[in-house]
Amino acid sequence: MTAGDSFNLHATAIVIGTRGLLLTGPSGSGKTSLALSLLQHAASLKAYAAFISDDQVFIERHADEIHAICPPSITGLIEVRGTGIGRLRSIERAPLHLAIQVLADHVEERLPPEDEVLDLGVCGSLPVMRLRHDHPAPLIVLAAVRPEFCQESPFRELSLLDF
Repeated sequence: MTAGDSFNLHATAIVIGTRGLLLTGPSGSGKTSLALSLLQHAASLKAYAAFISDDQVFIERHADEIHAICPPSITGLIEVRGTGIGRLRSIERAPLHLAIQVLADHVEERLPPEDEVLDLGVCGSLPVMRLRHDHPAPLIVLAAVRPEFCQESPFRELSLLDF
């Protein structure tokens, strides 16, 4: 893959603070709902929150970063299952830092595998965190499980840890 080449991934991409998040999972798993919940919570804290793309995300290697890019044909569009297509302010692209595997209602495993990664082929890989689509406090979970995020807003304000 050369610079500028990309591939399309069925996912949703957002930015919270300075962290690009790629939400993955099968259709109907709650990627959009979880993304909206994260965006709303960050915005309520007056933190930077940006929508990139829903349902389709172009993944591209850019220097030493993996970027999420919105396909031009769906810029600003978000599909809310059972409700319809909506419009959100959006950004075109951002570097990614974490993949969130959105979990369905019934989860068998209590603990995920350690050091789990999402393989993005020649673009590289992202660390994975698993999170239920309907968790009541997803931003707090991010702060608790990803301590490297806790040095910046909005995670710093939500962290229950003393650093």
